[in-house]
Amino acid sequence: MLKSVSGPLLAAALTAAMTALPVGDTFAQASSPDRIIGVWESDDGDFKFEMFDAGETYAARVIYAKPLVEADGKTFKKDTLNPDPELRNRSLKGIVFLNDLKWDAGDHRWEGGSLYSGATGRTVSARVTLVGEKMELRGYMGTPTLGRTTVLHRAQ
Repeated sequence: MLKSVSGPLLAAALTAAMTALPVGDTFAQASSPDRIIGVWESDDGDFKFEMFDAGETYAARVIYAKPLVEADGKTFKKDTLNPDPELRNRSLKGIVFLNDLKWDAGDHRWEGGSLYSGATGRTVSARVTLVGEKMELRGYMGTPTLGRTTVLHRAQ
């Protein structure tokens, strides 16, 4: 037998239920592929990049990365570890290091990307998830469970 709920108990139950559901602009914003666009940085300031629309996909270019600069903290190193010998003399400043991210509406994340590390010369798979106002950038080889996640916040 069901009991009738009224008064403060009903109000509390309705408030809890409504705040748990994504509604209106909040839901639309969470499912917008362009929400990834902008400047992102690590909390310690050691990594900063610009995410942009690259046509059918999304990509990112380096603004600053501590491992990619000389001891002076300003001069970008050369891409000496690149597997392509023709690229080894280029500066790592402004390189596009993240490519081919595609929006997956079902999983509410960007997947299928590739992430190039100028610090190691290796390219791995990548995906991005936005959790609240934070970006989780995951680089991995093979399966996403065998990877590393960097958490960033929006700088602009």
